[in-house]
Amino acid sequence: MNEGADPSGRRCGFVALIGAPNAGKSTLLNALVGAKISIVSRKVQTTRSLVRGVAIKGVAQIIFVDTPGIFAPRRRLDRAMVASAWSGAKDADVVALLIDSRKGVDEEVATILASLPSAAAARVLVLNKVDLVARPKLLELAAELNARTAFAETFMISALTGDGIAHLKERLAALMPAGPWLYPEDQISDAPVRALAAEITREKIFDRLHDELPYHTTVETQSWTDLKDGSARIEQTIYVTREAHRKIVLGEKGRTIKAIGMAARREIEAAADQKIHLFLFVKVRDWPDDPEHYRVMGLEFPRE
Repeated sequence: MNEGADPSGRRCGFVALIGAPNAGKSTLLNALVGAKISIVSRKVQTTRSLVRGVAIKGVAQIIFVDTPGIFAPRRRLDRAMVASAWSGAKDADVVALLIDSRKGVDEEVATILASLPSAAAARVLVLNKVDLVARPKLLELAAELNARTAFAETFMISALTGDGIAHLKERLAALMPAGPWLYPEDQISDAPVRALAAEITREKIFDRLHDELPYHTTVETQSWTDLKDGSARIEQTIYVTREAHRKIVLGEKGRTIKAIGMAARREIEAAADQKIHLFLFVKVRDWPDDPEHYRVMGLEFPRE
């Protein structure tokens, strides 16, 4: 991806984290970068577009690309997410396939394995959640996966506990091609803070309403105004597809949206390092068929 060696001996490249939904890609990205830049939820397919995180190990700068989970798409949004995931893998220097060790090789994983040979990048296998599986079963799973597809290396980690993360990061750094760094040393993501703020609010909606609210919910930061006292006023719109969903988000006497706003505000303040005044609005709109919403999310709008 990078041509020519850097006089300082530096390395720089892209690592695409791919896998089935809920394999733990976002948790792993946050662990590798050392900060929260991708939201995490129990709800499947939480990540909708490519999220890039930047980490440094020795002379290497590693640009991690967290991709949406790869699954059998049924809706327009599903197709856009899966296409985004494969586009992230196509342009990477290393493709890291993350597997939930508890699930092993299910139908989704088998489908991903069948498509992997088309990727020209180096491939590594990352078995996640190894703290929840007996070692003999892990070794058996690793052998089965390597028999199906050739991997340059196999890693066993727990993204949640941090076990194996340092070794994985070190080895990925060694796989980066020679070249100058693409980002400043202190930059950990290429996403603007207003985009992260919207994702944080969406995460809090999932946390509170994942059993009640369908998948079709999105959040947009409409305005971010820095005030004279150093704080910021943020206005966000939560889009749902039905009036019944709007009532769920609002809750009785507005209690639910107030709780969502309080949780989101605390985390946005930590990310932005400033006091935040957060105002949330809920609107009903058929956004899954609106090309503009796909553009905001960084996705290609599937025409069919």
